[in-house]
Amino acid sequence: MTTDDDVVAAAKRGDPDAWRELYRAHANRLLVWLQSRWSGDESPEDIASATWLVAAEKIAGFHGNSEEFAGWLFGIARNHAANVRRRAARRDAVSFEDDAQAIAPGPEPAASGDDWTRRILATLPERERDVLTCREVLDMDVATTAAALGISPVAVRVAHHRALKRLRGQVTDRHTE
Repeated sequence: MTTDDDVVAAAKRGDPDAWRELYRAHANRLLVWLQSRWSGDESPEDIASATWLVAAEKIAGFHGNSEEFAGWLFGIARNHAANVRRRAARRDAVSFEDDAQAIAPGPEPAASGDDWTRRILATLPERERDVLTCREVLDMDVATTAAALGISPVAVRVAHHRALKRLRGQVTDRHTE
């Protein structure tokens, strides 16, 4: 049986079995995380694919085990998603200036039961939403969440506590109405 350190070392050497093992361990969680926080022109699947490409290109500079790899990988995804958002914002600003008529209010799409989680998470500040998703949905530990989001472990604990408190308050408010 190989250890996580051996898997990462083998991936650095280009071993396809090691990459498959890393992919199996982290791909689904990465996609769930991206889907929970993403809205934009580029799909979460596209961002995940780009993230894996960057990871393959930069694995030589990574030092750690498979669990630390998760934080590093999610950090790459966070950076890529931020770049995509910035590009979209610049493009949208130019489009808006060119054609103000293009932005017209339309009917709201009907919400499905599957959207409830996204709607409730959307009420949280971005940092709290990201921390809660990592900790509760993806079952990441504090250190991995901190690495993925580029914040300190203390900030993860505080944001997690605040997010849960806000959600409890929302549930309590709904039941008292």
